[in-house]
Amino acid sequence: MASVSKVPVSRLTKQSDEDGPSKKNRDDYRKAKELEEARKLGTEPAAVDEFGKDINPHIPQYISDSPWYLDHVGPTLTHQRQQEEKIKTYDGMDAWYSRGVDTSKTATRYRKGACENCGAVTHKKRDCLERPRKVGAKFTGANFAPDEFLQPSLDHTWDGKRDRWNGFENGDFKETMKEWDKLEEAKKEVRKEKAAKVVPKDEEDAGDESSENDDDEDKYVDDMDMVGTKVDASERYTVRNLRIREDVAKYLRNLDPNSAHYDPKTRSMRKNPYEGTGKALEDVDYAGDNFVRISGDTVNHAKSTMFAWEAARKGLDVHVLAEPTKLEALKVEFETKKDKFKSEMNKGILEKYGGEEHLEAPPRELLFSQTEDYVEYSRHGRVLKGEEQTVIRSSYEEDDFPNNHKSVFGSWWTNGEWGYHCCHSTIKNSYCTGAAGKEVSQSTLTLPPKTLETVEALEEEKEESSEDEPEEEIKKKKKKKKKKKKKSNKKKKKVESSSSSSSSESEDDEETKKKKKLEDAMKKLEAEQRAADLLLSTDERKRKYNSMGEAKAPTEEDLEAYYLKRQRTEDPMANFIK
Repeated sequence: MASVSKVPVSRLTKQSDEDGPSKKNRDDYRKAKELEEARKLGTEPAAVDEFGKDINPHIPQYISDSPWYLDHVGPTLTHQRQQEEKIKTYDGMDAWYSRGVDTSKTATRYRKGACENCGAVTHKKRDCLERPRKVGAKFTGANFAPDEFLQPSLDHTWDGKRDRWNGFENGDFKETMKEWDKLEEAKKEVRKEKAAKVVPKDEEDAGDESSENDDDEDKYVDDMDMVGTKVDASERYTVRNLRIREDVAKYLRNLDPNSAHYDPKTRSMRKNPYEGTGKALEDVDYAGDNFVRISGDTVNHAKSTMFAWEAARKGLDVHVLAEPTKLEALKVEFETKKDKFKSEMNKGILEKYGGEEHLEAPPRELLFSQTEDYVEYSRHGRVLKGEEQTVIRSSYEEDDFPNNHKSVFGSWWTNGEWGYHCCHSTIKNSYCTGAAGKEVSQSTLTLPPKTLETVEALEEEKEESSEDEPEEEIKKKKKKKKKKKKKSNKKKKKVESSSSSSSSESEDDEETKKKKKLEDAMKKLEAEQRAADLLLSTDERKRKYNSMGEAKAPTEEDLEAYYLKRQRTEDPMANFIK
């Protein structure tokens, strides 16, 4: 690359004064041209600017030549770069306008040109924001107001001008936080006062629920619209942009990274996320967006489009959008001819090779044949007579009794130990001994309870076997024992009579208790049914979220109330009774 071709006039005059007239002859121009060609070919090193960087020799001359007024000595490209004096500088992000007044510059005497009202130099009397004084500071010479800050002219960047937090101070927000804290404390006190009020016993449960709801006001906001919904009051419709919180997110259905791709921008998942997991399409509640897109009349439209393309390829002038009626008529005619051709072809194959009898369905008597197996059910659905069809309830083997047992281990319990009901054995891997094992266990383990008669007989035997006593004392003891027996027999009779009367009374009490429990269960069932009807009739957006209720086993009264209240759609007299 040649050196700068344009030389300022000042340098030319200076060189002519020092060295005489300097002009390039043809040899100098030829050498410069050859050097430039050699640099382009790579045989000579490239030219170096003032910063020590190589200059590309393939840059055109009108770009590499600097203007004459820059007065560069050697080859350079600084004239093509951004000039420092043209680079615009901005104030920093922390720079902002000052607030308040400058108390360090409060005047002690009136200055010429200052405000006549307050004595500040930064404004005039007509711009003063203080209260108009009866006698201004100009004439009193006291109570001068401090000067305001002379605000700088800040030059921010485009982002700095639009920064909503520029000039924000944390100290200014403390007062707002204090107000919020006071409001929260006042709310807590109001809640405590409400909880301290006396609530009737019948309304205790309802009061507990209301207090729980009041404690967390932001937990269920039923009156507000859901985020992302657009409701038009005139047309009464709702458009959901976000998923419901209870729904499972698409990207959480299958966490395998090689499964269906989820696009977060459009919130779409084209393929089935359960593909390859072994689940059928009928058992899955979500099978991808493509599964929804090909449902309905979309398939029929695609088929008609394909038929129009095939017909146009074979010479028929038909179009899907231009002539839909003509296309539908041609499609129906084509389908009928196709079905007729298939049926004729099938008939020809059967006439030629035979085997038509194998295509016929078996008679109806064989398909819906009757058997002699008799099964009788109770009103609650239990099997009374006959054998019910076995239902596989789990993947484990059922009704498997090892070691000749007729019941499972854990079907019998005694003295804190489990065992087999068939032989009363408490050893798990033991062999069944049947009734003989029951007799042995009853004779050895379960002894008969001690009664008063057995205790007295044992005491008599002890006394007789004790030391020898005179006959008179023995007779006296026997008389005393007889009297005691008579008294005890009388007591027994009284107790039996009283127990018989009390047993009759207790039976009556039990019956009344059972009736009362059944009435309570009926009321509870009716209340649950009303609550379910109310929940189904309310708007979907205003329903409460699901919560874990009490999961307890139903009592006998609950089952009886259910059987009495359940709907029997198969009963022809059910509506008549209502």
